Amino acid sequence: MLPLDPHADRGRRAWVPCPSCADHRACDTCADGRTCSAHWRYLLSNTGSRLHLQCPSCTHVWEHETGFGATRSVSDQVIGGLRPE
Repeated sequence: MLPLDPHADRGRRAWVPCPSCADHRACDTCADGRTCSAHWRYLLSNTGSRLHLQCPSCTHVWEHETGFGATRSVSDQVIGGLRPE
């Protein structure tokens, strides 16, 4: 298990399902699409619409493309390993 990132701050949170532990699955609040007090993620940083997250439950670190706001160009997405839809 990884330690929490030193930049992890409870004041910067995001509600995105963790692809590692999926701890939100049995939660009625999460299933309703509401912000749950238990299943949030640390928002470590962001680059445009790409979020850098860490799960406080399993400490998994990953990137999540929201598709909102300042999205990157198609070439940046391909170079970054993401496929445009």
